Amino acid sequence: MRIGLAQLNLTVGDLAGNRDQIIAAYRDLVAHGAELVIFPELAVCGYPPRDLLRQRRFGDDAESALLEIAAATGPVPALVGALDANPHDPGRPFFNTAALCHDGVVQGFARKCLLPTYDVFDEDRYFEPFDRPTVFVVGGRRIGVTVCEDLWAGVPIAWRYRHRFDPVARLAEQPALDLMVNLSASPWHAGKLALRQQLVRDAARRLHAPVAYVNAVGGNDELIFDGRSMVADATGELLTGLPAYAPATRIVDLQSAPVAADPSFADDGLAALHDALVLGLRDYVRKTGFERVLVALSGGIDSAVVGALAVAALGPDKVTGVALPSAYSSAHSLADAEALAVNLGITLQTFPIADAVAATTTTLAPALDPTAPGVTEENVQARLRGVFMMALSNQTGALLLTTGNKSELAVGYCTLYGDMCGGLAVISDLYKTQVYALAQWINRESEMIPVSTLTKAPSAELRPDQCDADSLPPYDVLDPILRAYIEDGCSIREIVDQGFAPTIVKEMVRKVDLNEYKRRQAAPGLKVTPLAFGVGRRLPLAQGYVR
Repeated sequence: MRIGLAQLNLTVGDLAGNRDQIIAAYRDLVAHGAELVIFPELAVCGYPPRDLLRQRRFGDDAESALLEIAAATGPVPALVGALDANPHDPGRPFFNTAALCHDGVVQGFARKCLLPTYDVFDEDRYFEPFDRPTVFVVGGRRIGVTVCEDLWAGVPIAWRYRHRFDPVARLAEQPALDLMVNLSASPWHAGKLALRQQLVRDAARRLHAPVAYVNAVGGNDELIFDGRSMVADATGELLTGLPAYAPATRIVDLQSAPVAADPSFADDGLAALHDALVLGLRDYVRKTGFERVLVALSGGIDSAVVGALAVAALGPDKVTGVALPSAYSSAHSLADAEALAVNLGITLQTFPIADAVAATTTTLAPALDPTAPGVTEENVQARLRGVFMMALSNQTGALLLTTGNKSELAVGYCTLYGDMCGGLAVISDLYKTQVYALAQWINRESEMIPVSTLTKAPSAELRPDQCDADSLPPYDVLDPILRAYIEDGCSIREIVDQGFAPTIVKEMVRKVDLNEYKRRQAAPGLKVTPLAFGVGRRLPLAQGYVR
């Protein structure tokens, strides 16, 4: 059997555009000999549709798009991720389903059984779960159909989330299958690739049948879908793997020898992190209707990495760097910003803000203590930079990218309405140590980021001789504490037991808790870790639990 895999970059809500991509991929794969074509989860409407599903016309419009896709099919069947209206009341309004389309009509639906309701997923809000996996008989072959989470029943998910039954086990109890397919929209984070491969291979061994896994690719809001569709034979050996971070179609003959996976398929290191951020940034800009971006270049490591990612995503002609030196900005920082702009091939505009800072502090003088300038005066500078950058964004129509990292956002080492201003937080899910590692990787072949940016002590430069170490422990100490607290859910005592000083742990945990209100107002950030700030981490602002 020749399986056509259609790994597509689809846009949430773009029903016409998604329809056209699906039909074009179907026709191409059929022309090259496919006997069955498989598309990702919710391909018709894009994933995740979230509260678009509450719009009264959306379900009907998505159904019309599916019918148009079905009308374009011939005798070769296609399994298309789609919505299926739930006819029963009470219940959620839709099923998340795989529609079997051929000979011009929708022949049937295979409904998703397991609805993820953890981390960034909230499918129980919209979809009705089905009570069993579906088996289609197509051309005399028995094809078991699962949708994304149906493959994950036995995996220990965060917060001890457990599913009530295992759809793959249910399929194994039935007469033998010729194939199982999984239509997926599985967002990437570091470390997820190996787990996905294991799930596909284990399912094949349990069913004694080949498994075809087709994943979405592309960025939608904060989520990055990496593709990496794959097929395993009945022994669990991979027959092939599709590229990471790029649309692709491929025909896999289940009776043929394995075909080498794309070189990017198995990479889950710094190259994967870089390419994921590039894809997420590019698609966010493109899918939200922007053409250009702005980056405030301070001469520091964070803005340098964001600038380099923006150029990789959009090209240098679509990226403008902006320097906003104050009275405390060092000459070497401005020189580093200028050198970075030259290396990246982007325009750098410079707007000194010292006069604006002086005017603002003069106006505020009656409320300030001239003998003890402090955080208020420092934040005036940061907030004026935000005013300048948003004014330039308004004037040019370019999207402002924020440059804060996860370490800073975690402990509140950032200024609300200042450096937090912007439309997309590109590296907000990277700890500071990861930012340095990624910068070194960007420089692996030539010096894109100035070496002095990598070697100097990090500083906000909002007061004389300021550096991050004045307020925070070294990042190689801070970041493991934050990871244990934020991602692993460890208590203060558990973190101290890992060998960290109690006073440091208590103070950093206190900072994380106190600054939740800032993160609630932050720009959306690209998710690359198992638990990112944003929709996947929902802590109350007004709470008194001491960890």
